[in-house]
Amino acid sequence: MNGRPISGASVGARSQRNKGGLALLLGVLLCAVTACGGGGDTGTGSGKSKGESGTADTKASAAVVTIAPKDGADDVRTSGALKVTAAKGKLTEVKVEDTKGKAVEGKITGGGATWTPSTHLASATKYKVHAVAKDADGREAAEESAFTTLTPKNTFVGIYTPEDGSKVGVGMPFSVHFTRGITHPEDVEKAIRIKTEPAVDVQGHWFGNDRLDFRPEEYWAAGTKVTVEFNLDGVEGRPGVYGEQAKTVKFTIGRSQVSTVDVKTKKMTVKRDGKTIKTIPVTTGKPGYDTWNGQMVISERLRVTRMNGETVGYGGEYDIKDVPDAMRLTNSGTFIHGNYWGGDAFGNYNASHGCVGLRDVRGGGDRSVPAAWFFDHSMVGDVVVVKNSHDKTVAPDNGYNGWNMSWDKWTA
Repeated sequence: MNGRPISGASVGARSQRNKGGLALLLGVLLCAVTACGGGGDTGTGSGKSKGESGTADTKASAAVVTIAPKDGADDVRTSGALKVTAAKGKLTEVKVEDTKGKAVEGKITGGGATWTPSTHLASATKYKVHAVAKDADGREAAEESAFTTLTPKNTFVGIYTPEDGSKVGVGMPFSVHFTRGITHPEDVEKAIRIKTEPAVDVQGHWFGNDRLDFRPEEYWAAGTKVTVEFNLDGVEGRPGVYGEQAKTVKFTIGRSQVSTVDVKTKKMTVKRDGKTIKTIPVTTGKPGYDTWNGQMVISERLRVTRMNGETVGYGGEYDIKDVPDAMRLTNSGTFIHGNYWGGDAFGNYNASHGCVGLRDVRGGGDRSVPAAWFFDHSMVGDVVVVKNSHDKTVAPDNGYNGWNMSWDKWTA
């Protein structure tokens, strides 16, 4: 045999040592269990554990949070349906957001009793609500809900001007024409926010039930940057008819140009940033066809057009082709335009059917003549003021001519 024999004495000694070690280990474990359990005397004389002493408070909060609409609700109205309340406690936190993480603004009112949104909700959108309230002892209670707003069957949009990214003159309002008549104007107007840089107060005014114009009290300051936020998605403009626009529009105000046409002197003075840069002979409306008085805003520029009396209620009195350098001042057909048929009328007598005419050539090929110069130095939103005419002042809604309405009436 290889190796050494194992003696009985060696086995016995090893066995005794193993028993001693096991006893020692059991003693340590017993001590540890006793200490962790807290069964020993702590020196307080109570002999109670921490949990038994009542220091860990497991009592539920008395506050009750209620969220409307209920969890899982569908076809929820976009206005008036969302509300969070607390009983036997006060709301401390309410968070409402859609699935993209866009938050809904709101306020806690009634001393913590109620939360309501500051705006309407978007249509066909799922929202999640998380609300927390505290009772008188500071214990919190939380509640959550998820719901989906209605998908409208009938919608409307606002067709607006000026366009996004455009530059316009100091007289251009932000005008919105709605595709459906609005019977809830306050809700619709509230959903269109206008911010300016530098800041200026901008107010809206309704013309009928389908047009809303915004402007400041005075002409825009040159260089003003305007941002319009459309939040019409979900706004109930009339019963059962909801807006569907959620977009931002930006435009800039260019240099200031205001031109004044004096019907008596038959001259137009062009001022750029307050300084006269040009005086131009003109012809205006002849007796019986007098040009409107008032402040008019250039709303359209046509390099060449055709002017037919039938389109403005004058029958077959005129039909002129290749009219150059025409710029619209009213919806009813008033233009300031180039005139190649007027002979010596410019600066001498009034011969038009209500428009303001400047000397030009047919088709506008010569860019050195007065009408061409004025066209090339004008932009949409520039102001043309007519004074000393025998006609009345142009209506504020005939074109973008709300400047003829006082600020008090505009904001009434």
